[in-house]
Amino acid sequence: MTLPSFGLEGKTALVTGASSGLGEHFARTLAAQGTRLILTARRTDLLQSLAASLPDARAMALDVQDASSIDRLWQQVGAVDILVNNAGVAGGGPLLDQDEAEWDRIMDTNARGTYLVARGAAQAIVAAGRQGSIINVASILGLRQAAQVGSYAISKAAVVQMSKVMALEWARHGIRVNALCPGYISTPLNAAFWEMDAGRALIGRIPQRRLGQPEDLDGALLLLASDLGAYITGAELVVDGGHMVNTL
Repeated sequence: MTLPSFGLEGKTALVTGASSGLGEHFARTLAAQGTRLILTARRTDLLQSLAASLPDARAMALDVQDASSIDRLWQQVGAVDILVNNAGVAGGGPLLDQDEAEWDRIMDTNARGTYLVARGAAQAIVAAGRQGSIINVASILGLRQAAQVGSYAISKAAVVQMSKVMALEWARHGIRVNALCPGYISTPLNAAFWEMDAGRALIGRIPQRRLGQPEDLDGALLLLASDLGAYITGAELVVDGGHMVNTL
């Protein structure tokens, strides 16, 4: 599918968690629009391979759990036009038995890491006297509840609220901040689950009766990244095949 031009040619975008999954897909989608890319993740071997396959991309190591790693990144990169704040981890289990180390791992990556990366981006944009768009990747689990993934859902709810507060505080600096909330998207990491009875049952509860594909997120991503979304800030943009509006 050929997407229309969104006016992103020559813009610079930084994508976190770009080594695989949705982060890799977001990077390829932005590259197809002529965007210069800075790809970040902990796994630099995969990043280097991805960067080599794109026309204008470079790979940089980043651990979003490490504040010093985030500081070094922004010192080297400076201001960007677009941040796709995608790095995150799954996990959880019942809250009654939640392991503290697992809780910390999820919160440090999904909530604290997202905040520190976004703050660093905003500080660089303000210092350069520029404008920018920050897209924090959340989840429909940040808006509704599901059992067995409590800490993950709580972390993504924090991302949604964080995005709104950032949008409020940073609008005066010309920085838009929005939360992209995917529903259940098919990726290589979760493919086996969708073949199980529990996975097929979950798909049956999606009004469109199908999983989302990574490309189903392209329109939302490019809208929020581009000037076509210039008046959109503080929004939670849900892309889930109607899952959020299914009957209770």
